Amino acid sequence: MLDIKVLRAKPDWAKEKLAARGVKAEEIDDAIALDDQRREVIMAVEDLKAKRNSASDEIGRKKRAKENADDAIKEMREVGQQIAALDQKRADLEEKVNYILVRLPNFPADDVPMSLDENDAREEYKWGNIRQFDFAPKAHWEIGEKLGILDFERAAKVAGARFVYYKGAGARLERAVYNFFLDEHYKEGYEEVITPYLVNADSMFGTGQFPKFTEDVYTITNEGEPLTLIPTAEVPLVNYYRGEIVDSAKLPISLTALSPAFRSEAGSAGRDTRGLIRMHQFNKVEMVKFCKPEDSWNQLKNLIHDAEDLLQKLGLPYHVITLASGDASFTSAKTNDLEVWMPAQDKYREISSCSNCTDFQARRAQIRYRDENGKPQFVHTLNGSGLAVGRAVASILENYQNEDGSVTIPEVLVPYMGGQTVITAE
Repeated sequence: MLDIKVLRAKPDWAKEKLAARGVKAEEIDDAIALDDQRREVIMAVEDLKAKRNSASDEIGRKKRAKENADDAIKEMREVGQQIAALDQKRADLEEKVNYILVRLPNFPADDVPMSLDENDAREEYKWGNIRQFDFAPKAHWEIGEKLGILDFERAAKVAGARFVYYKGAGARLERAVYNFFLDEHYKEGYEEVITPYLVNADSMFGTGQFPKFTEDVYTITNEGEPLTLIPTAEVPLVNYYRGEIVDSAKLPISLTALSPAFRSEAGSAGRDTRGLIRMHQFNKVEMVKFCKPEDSWNQLKNLIHDAEDLLQKLGLPYHVITLASGDASFTSAKTNDLEVWMPAQDKYREISSCSNCTDFQARRAQIRYRDENGKPQFVHTLNGSGLAVGRAVASILENYQNEDGSVTIPEVLVPYMGGQTVITAE
């Protein structure tokens, strides 16, 4: 959530920044105008309260002097009614201001490509050698189905499109991948967490999914209270400290969690209809960081490094890009995507998004720390996929496939597979 003080102090700058996120200047003007009205009402209330205090003193004086205080009492009652009416007006104006503010995205950082076109993302660098096959590489879903380790057809029968059964070595490979990810994060100092998979509306608001993106999630009702299946473990991890003042001595805090992610994929009809790339339910290992503002850009570099390290140890080629302002998430000031090479598609596909949300989420979720003067300040929050498990499996199947249809298991995963080095048809 943006600070209305920033919009008031730098309206032209705010308009320019948010135009690159698709926000119309009128929305900012409306927020400022409504806030100006709110401030005027507050000043009027303060004046009336001073008048009421004066009337109260006058009543007390007259009563002590045994004089008639009816006129002063009448005046105080009228002032009280005016204050009540203005308080309601102030509350209405605050609601209107907040309605706009909670729907405005974060300001993009200065080094982000300012564009509404996702194709204007900037490639930063590449890693790894793209394998040159001496046969036509197959898509991961074709490999998995022929090996008998992925079953999309029965999953569609049981649940619908965009679901899958992992079987046998496929299930073991999925488990091997996420255990490897978690172990590596633990070595890097992350604290592992098992989170709730259902969260309340306040939690979804805190991380920025609500109120703007309610169509992208699955919500159920439990004893009259709506609960949402998490779209990412970022939600319960960030909200762990919601409404709290964190001990500054503990910052930065790094958390990681494996969880299923549930997404309706609204608006994705016709995109990635086959395979593991765009599912309604998938496993993901998430990384979340809380830090002081002056440390957040360094922590973003650390987050990217921790995601890259996994791909390098798996031997999967990838590149790192900086998303254009219009393509970054609602809460992000800057997002760097790691895209892994998919041979069958002959292109890179996203496997991790690493974002610095600055104080945007912390302001919504009221997560603070005390600075050196003891004054509460908002922390900065960061999040990144470390990594999307199904997409990692898909990339392994494609990059490590053999001409006979088998798949070689990356060396770092062999211990997690009980010593198995190759997946063959079951």
